[in-house]
Amino acid sequence: MCPLCEAPVARGDSFCEACGHPLASPSCVSCGAAAVDAEGYCERCGVRQPTARDHAESVLPHGAAAVTDRGLRRARNEDAVTLLTLTPPPPNPIPPEATTIPVTTSAPRTPPPGPPRTGGTIPPETPPPRAARAVPLGTPPGATPADPADTFPPPGATSAGRPVPSGTATSGAAGTVPSGTFPPSVTPAGGAVPLGAVGSGTIAVVCDGVGSSPRADEAAAAAVAAAAAALAEGRPHEEAFGLAGLAVGKLAGSPDHAPACTYVAAVARPGEITLCWAGDTRAYWLADVPADGGVRREGTLLTEDDVAPTGEITAWLGADYPDVRPRTRVFTPPGPGLLLVCSDGLWRYLAGYRFPTEGTPLDQARQMLRHALDSGGHDNVTIALIPLGGTHG
Repeated sequence: MCPLCEAPVARGDSFCEACGHPLASPSCVSCGAAAVDAEGYCERCGVRQPTARDHAESVLPHGAAAVTDRGLRRARNEDAVTLLTLTPPPPNPIPPEATTIPVTTSAPRTPPPGPPRTGGTIPPETPPPRAARAVPLGTPPGATPADPADTFPPPGATSAGRPVPSGTATSGAAGTVPSGTFPPSVTPAGGAVPLGAVGSGTIAVVCDGVGSSPRADEAAAAAVAAAAAALAEGRPHEEAFGLAGLAVGKLAGSPDHAPACTYVAAVARPGEITLCWAGDTRAYWLADVPADGGVRREGTLLTEDDVAPTGEITAWLGADYPDVRPRTRVFTPPGPGLLLVCSDGLWRYLAGYRFPTEGTPLDQARQMLRHALDSGGHDNVTIALIPLGGTHG
């Protein structure tokens, strides 16, 4: 019997003759019908199937860590991130003549004609009410459905009804995680070198799929993979950005049907951080300052959003904006601290937030994620933390 239309089928049939449904489709985790389509939705009950990309973590040997999560309001995680160790000796990703510390103030960008790219964001001062995830059909009474990709935090820790996972994070020189979660990382020949070795460093690339564009998750993944591979080879930021744009552009059927994403990339070495970005994905410098007999961690914004006064982004990667140009910056850390690279799913909830000061970078990234989810979790959340100098956890 066909699991979709319940018409009789013969043994060995590949398709239902009545409705054309492929009989070898995966089974739904909710209703059990072999009716999951290529987009990951059950054609019988409509439930979206969980994926490893819903939540993933990565940690490097020297402590740098990244966490990405789909949040509470989105059907899928359209953010993408990669984190990897850079081995020496690469050239400076930004030429010496571009090492002005302040971000150059430029005229507002004029995006190409067409519908505005909103990204599906909300103002920080009006977070939406908390929404719980649906309980799949067939869940025993009183049981909470497990998120297959959830693997942390400490037992019992929750975020307004949704467990924030804890446990084992993936680790390795390139921060390898399950396929389809973080785009493949690239480790240059020679293997990983501890942060602090001459010429070594850490690469972080975060892209946020534009919610108003089709296949935004694929755009973010393609951009991250292309940029990370280029930066790992020691190519300049601008070249990595251009290659990321080409990768996203190839996904488009036409400029009117173009996947898109924002972009930020960082190469962090002892004493220097180089940045390249387009859109509203951000980077911050986190440093401890004395406060009330203790310490308080303050965040300094290192990037400048490409947004119109009405909130729409004015720069993105996509076939409908082939002439987009990135901004770059070189920042010299004044002392020990952490580089935070994140999507707007976190930074829209940072007003008045006290950054954590205890634990490893992974512990702190988990705490930031928990804060974003507790504050509404309206968007996908991606956080990368890179320690530079001092002792971190």
